[in-house]
Amino acid sequence: MAKLLLVEDTQEIWDFLSRRLGRRGHEVSVANDGQTGVDKARAERPDLILMDMNMPVMDGWTAARTLKDDADPTVRSIPIIALTAHALATDREKALAAGCDDYHAKPVDFSKLLGQIDAALAGAGAAA
Repeated sequence: MAKLLLVEDTQEIWDFLSRRLGRRGHEVSVANDGQTGVDKARAERPDLILMDMNMPVMDGWTAARTLKDDADPTVRSIPIIALTAHALATDREKALAAGCDDYHAKPVDFSKLLGQIDAALAGAGAAA
């Protein structure tokens, strides 16, 4: 299964997602703010990043742009799925414009999110 990085500042959400994704066989690493997420992405090279958009220190939009502008092509190519409570069409466009590859509105629909993760991993050539 895949190595996932969950960048989320709300403990209830990262606890729920990391446990459920772990039960599906994924290895899940957690970062609680955007800057830590960028640092862990560069160090750990996950197969996919789940990125909350509203976080302290560095927001998800900035973190996604930072990763997609990274000098290392391995980091730039990591798929990012935005996780956000912002559910307007313009919010989806804003996340995609920041470099996210997909968008998932909260509250999390776990089965839908799993489909998005599988599709992004398949598109990136990782084992889903």
